Amino acid sequence: MAQAGTTIGVYSGRHYNTDKELYARFTASTGIKVQLLEGKDDALIERLRSEGKASPADVLVLVDAARLDKAANLGLFQPVRSTTLLRDVPGHLRDPQGRWFALTRRVRAVVVNPKLVNPASIRTYADLARPELKGKLCLRNSRSVYNQSLVADQLILRGEPATRQWVKGMIANVSQPFFTSDIPLARAVARGTCGAGVVNTYYVARMLAGESGATDKALAANLRMVFPRPAHVNISGAGVTLHSRNPAAATRLIEFLASPGGGRGYAEANNEYPLRGYGDNPVLKRFGTFQDDGVSAQQMGARNKAAVQLMQANGWS
Repeated sequence: MAQAGTTIGVYSGRHYNTDKELYARFTASTGIKVQLLEGKDDALIERLRSEGKASPADVLVLVDAARLDKAANLGLFQPVRSTTLLRDVPGHLRDPQGRWFALTRRVRAVVVNPKLVNPASIRTYADLARPELKGKLCLRNSRSVYNQSLVADQLILRGEPATRQWVKGMIANVSQPFFTSDIPLARAVARGTCGAGVVNTYYVARMLAGESGATDKALAANLRMVFPRPAHVNISGAGVTLHSRNPAAATRLIEFLASPGGGRGYAEANNEYPLRGYGDNPVLKRFGTFQDDGVSAQQMGARNKAAVQLMQANGWS
C-alpha cells in the first residue's frame, strides 16, 4: 500500500478547477500529494516521451481513445493489475493489457435546430448523409480527434465501403466551411446558419449551464440534442507512466478517479457522463438517455489512422 507523504506527478490534458478539488480530496483521504501539470494532450505525450526516465510524471491523463492508444503504443504506460479497476471500469472502456483505464464517458451526438430540421428525422449517424440535409449540415474539420474517433467507430461497425459512402454523403450536405471547434458549430446551428451538426454533448451542456455566458445560454435553448441509436461513446482516461517512481500511489489515484464516488466528480467537472449510468447532472438529464454502441475504446484507437486516411481521401479536410 502506498504510504502517506508520497508525492506523485500528474500530467493532465484536462483543464478544470473541479479536477483540482478532486485531487485535494484524494490527498485528504490518502495523504498522497498530487503535483499537477496541465497541457494539450499531444504536447504532454511528446513531453513524457522526450523526458524518458527523468520524467516526474507518475500518471498521464488524456482525452480521447486515439490519444490513449497512441501513448500506449509509444510505450509510455506500464501495465497495471488492479481488481478495483477491473471492477469499476467496464471492459470495453479499458486497455486489454491494463495500460490505461477510462475515467469518464463522452458522447458525440447530433444537435439540431428544429426550425430547420426535424429532430425525429435523425435516428442514426447514417441519416446525416441523406439528401434532405443538403446545405443544412455543419461539421468540424478532420483534424478533430473526436471526429476521427467517430469515423473509426463507424469503420468498426459498418466496414470501409459503407463508411466511405457515409462520409461522402455528409460532405455533400455541407455548405459552410469546416469548423475548428464544437462550440462555434453549436452556435451556428442555434442561429440557423446550419440545421444540424455533430458535437460532444458536454459543449452544449456548458452553454446551457451558462458557463460561457448569457448569450450562449440563450442560444443553446434553440438546440435539440439527438442521440443516434446506437451512439458513439468516447472517453477520457489515465494510465501509470512507464518510468513512474511511485506506481502504487499512482494506481491508487486512478482507482479513486474511476470509482463511483471520485468518478462522479470527475465527470461532473466537464458535464461528462460517469463510467456507468447517467449521473445527476441536471443539464445532461435534459438530453435523455443513450444506447452505447459497444465499440471498445481500444478498437477505436487502433483504427484512427485508417479513419484519418478515409476522411481526407473523401473531402473531409
